[in-house]
Amino acid sequence: MRIEKCYFCSAPCYPGHGVLFVRNDSKQFRFCRSKCHRAFNKKRNPRKVAWTKAFRKTRGKEMAVDSTFEFEKRRNRPVKYDRDLMGKTILAMQRVQEIKNKREERFHANRMKDAKAEKKQQARVEIEKSIEILVPAVAKREEVMRTVVDKARERIAARKRQRGQKIATGEQMDEN
Repeated sequence: MRIEKCYFCSAPCYPGHGVLFVRNDSKQFRFCRSKCHRAFNKKRNPRKVAWTKAFRKTRGKEMAVDSTFEFEKRRNRPVKYDRDLMGKTILAMQRVQEIKNKREERFHANRMKDAKAEKKQQARVEIEKSIEILVPAVAKREEVMRTVVDKARERIAARKRQRGQKIATGEQMDEN
């Protein structure tokens, strides 16, 4: 059994699932769910529909060019079954998947690196625009911080005084 790819969204189509549409020229279109089939019937372009792989690739959100994609291509040449060959093939498939995952993570990290700086810049602009909203909150925060610091200093001073009294009472006990 073979796991096909949805013609519209590129999701995996497992055996017994989805819809197979055969056009008059005998071209086959496999869809993973009715949502994809309806979009295809409405003549929607997968590159313009936000939830498809084609959209993500054209917008640069996923890798579009990579040597690991060559392994996913469909091969129709029949191969005689060989247990050793199958074992090696499965190991190779796992290794290719590891490499692909690492490259995707690197690609995502590089994309997000620029996005982080952009997000900070947008936050700064937003703060500058609405500074009049933040000023009272900041003033209140400074007042609260001052009271907290003052109370902490009072507690420390009280502890020092208590230690001084304990030491003094300890010396009086020693004298007696």
